Amino acid sequence: MRSRPTSRLRPVAVTAAALISLAAAAPAHAAGETAPARSGGVFLTVSGDDNAWIRGVLLDCVTRAPGHHPYAAEACAAIDAAGGDFDALPATSGICTKQYAPVTVRATGTHRGRPVNWHKTYGNACEMGYATGAVFRF
Repeated sequence: MRSRPTSRLRPVAVTAAALISLAAAAPAHAAGETAPARSGGVFLTVSGDDNAWIRGVLLDCVTRAPGHHPYAAEACAAIDAAGGDFDALPATSGICTKQYAPVTVRATGTHRGRPVNWHKTYGNACEMGYATGAVFRF
């Protein structure tokens, strides 16, 4: 019977040690205290059929830090109008072709202190644009 070399176990031990040290480094809060609010923002992505292409941007509506979303103010206003519910984003109506070229949009992160984990697939980019307005216009 051959014994396993210990070198294969070393990465697991190092990973476990790193996780333990990270947990120890996390700030402790007294009972009854709430953790300070952290923004972080919402990472928005738009991807094509079978993830043939993907683009994304971080939107932070709390700090309004300069970011790369070209319509950040309008996107934040739309998300706020929907109460943070991406299914309730203010939609507009318009005419789109019936071409089927699906796009999937995702929002993951934190909006105004509330966790967000949402995604939806639309028949094409035109439909997505009317349904989500400035939020995914980047």
